Amino acid sequence: QVQLVESGGGLVQAGGSLRLSCVVSGRTLSAYAMGWFRQAPGKEREFVATISWSGGSAYYADSVKGRFTISRDNAKNTVYLQMNSLKPEDTAVYYCALKPSRTGWAPRGATEYDYWGQGTQVTVSS
Repeated sequence: QVQLVESGGGLVQAGGSLRLSCVVSGRTLSAYAMGWFRQAPGKEREFVATISWSGGSAYYADSVKGRFTISRDNAKNTVYLQMNSLKPEDTAVYYCALKPSRTGWAPRGATEYDYWGQGTQVTVSS
């Protein structure tokens, strides 16, 4: 089994920054793509960012492009989401997700992912 644990969420004022982390543990995987998604109250889960195994491919939702950066440290089995210039509309539970893949694929659809973390709350006050 594969476990994903997010951390780094919290309460921040608009314009502030947070860095989320997601640590992968459990069954050893040779390679995997990672994604971040979020879900606000009363809304569907939405794509935020994704990164391929090598880190050579990364994609972002238009709503976060230029403000968020996804990165990974494969030696630490960890993926990060640096969030700058946060807005109240960024308030949501943020989830990391994993898709076993050795290719440069970085999927953007939630249904593409096989494993999910429990989520971490991010609240941005105005």
